[in-house]
Amino acid sequence: MKGIGQNFDEFMIEQGLFEESQELAAKRLIALQLEAEMKRQNISKSALAEKMHTSRTSVDNVLNFNHNTSVGVIERFANALGKKVHIALV
Repeated sequence: MKGIGQNFDEFMIEQGLFEESQELAAKRLIALQLEAEMKRQNISKSALAEKMHTSRTSVDNVLNFNHNTSVGVIERFANALGKKVHIALV
C-alpha cells in the first residue's frame, strides 16, 4: 500500500475493489432516481407493478441495487414512468 497522499481511487484499484464499487454506485444511483421519480409522480410500487404487468416483487428487485437487474428491465421500468434511460461511455 502506498503512503499518505494516495487518493481513494488508487487505493480501491490497488485493493481490487474499484470496478465493483463503481458498478454498485451506478446501480444505487439508478435505483435512487427511479424511486425519486415514483415519489414525484406519487405512484406506489403496487400501482407501478400493475402498470408494468408484473409483480410487486419485481419492482422491489429493480429498486434493490444489490439485485442483478438487466438494462432491459430498467428501461421498461423507466418507460412505465414516462422516462427514458440513456447510457453513455465517458
